[in-house]
Order: sequence, then C-alpha cells, then structure tokens
Amino acid sequence: MAFYEHVLIARPEISPQQVDALVEDITKTVKELGGQVTKNEYWGLRNLTYRIRKNRKAHYALLNLDCPTNAVQELERRLRINEDVMRFKTIRVEELDPEPSPILARRDREERRRARREGRDEDGNEIMGEEE
Repeated sequence: MAFYEHVLIARPEISPQQVDALVEDITKTVKELGGQVTKNEYWGLRNLTYRIRKNRKAHYALLNLDCPTNAVQELERRLRINEDVMRFKTIRVEELDPEPSPILARRDREERRRARREGRDEDGNEIMGEEE
C-alpha cells in the first residue's frame, strides 16, 4: 500500500463537530476500501490566504493515509460531491510522519509560552513564585 497526506478545507459555516463527522466518514471510507488512517489532526478555523467561494475562513484537517490507490480515488470522488468541502489535496509521500504537524507544533509552543507568561505550568496549575 502507498502512503498519502490528505488535507481537507471545509466551509466555515459548519461546526467543528460536523468537521469531525466528515473526517469520521473519510476514515470509514478508507477502512472499507482496505486502508487505514494513521493520523488525524484538526487544525481549526483558520484564515484563508485568498477567498474561496467568497469565504475568508475555513476549517482545516490533515489525515495520514495508508491505503491503495483506488481508495484515494474513491475518497476524492466522494469529496467532490460533498458541498461542505471547499478544497482538498492528496499527496503521495515516501513515509508517514508520526510527529505532530508544524501547524499543531507551533500552536502547542504558543500555548506553553502563554501559560508561562500567565504563571501557569502546562497542566494549568499555578507556578509558585520565589519569595522575596
């Protein structure tokens, strides 16, 4: 089987729960066709670089797929029909990266910085300052 990275851009009017349902449907489709989804990341509602269908924002999701070519073709056929999907891109890769994507890694890094500035550790507990 081949490895693919699949990025999905969905309409901003739908909720994050509907995006999760869309990703679950993709996962089910891939499994039915003999593949598997090894990683699933929801990147959230993000600004678009340019307008797509008069929208300035969209929901982004990344999936790592380990599946045959016919599964990818069927998946893309179904996504073309779905009116909630604005764009998608499937790229064949040599190997799948199990690490978080740069988008999520940056978000985690920013959250840790913000927590340190506010005097909390990563779990949200207050850090006791040194007594003067």
